[in-house]
Amino acid sequence: MDINTEQFRKIKEEAERFYKEISEIYCPYFQETISFNAKGLDHIKFSEWNKARPIKQQYMRLRLLKLAPQVIKKSHTLQEFHETKRFERQKINSRWEKRTVMVRYYGFIAITDNLRTKVKIIIKEIERGKRFFWSIIPFWKAKKNEFNNQYKKILHNGDLETQ
Repeated sequence: MDINTEQFRKIKEEAERFYKEISEIYCPYFQETISFNAKGLDHIKFSEWNKARPIKQQYMRLRLLKLAPQVIKKSHTLQEFHETKRFERQKINSRWEKRTVMVRYYGFIAITDNLRTKVKIIIKEIERGKRFFWSIIPFWKAKKNEFNNQYKKILHNGDLETQ
């Protein structure tokens, strides 16, 4: 997929404007609202602090961002969960520090757009904090079955922090 600069700029502006209008979405699974803060939007654009994702990855995620509120509003069943201790940047006494804290990731998978698009939404919870939108992940690759020569879509899996 080739993405020109103008296409990317347009999708990025639309997605950022849309994201800033969301604020919070009620999630039936948690029976509480999920925040759409700057961390989620930054994660879509950056794989880690100060390291931008490739343009193709950003483009795919930004394009699908409009599906995130729909999926969260309809999520009654958790499909994925991961809990780990990790370093997180936190503002302590007016300065940023990295601290080891317990982090929980919750994954919700949905088929949307008239059964054409399958996405995974990741909600992140940092120890003693409010849950917030962390990521939206599209299908990443198709794997060919050696026996029947058909392609199967494979949803990216692995470290939920970097997805």
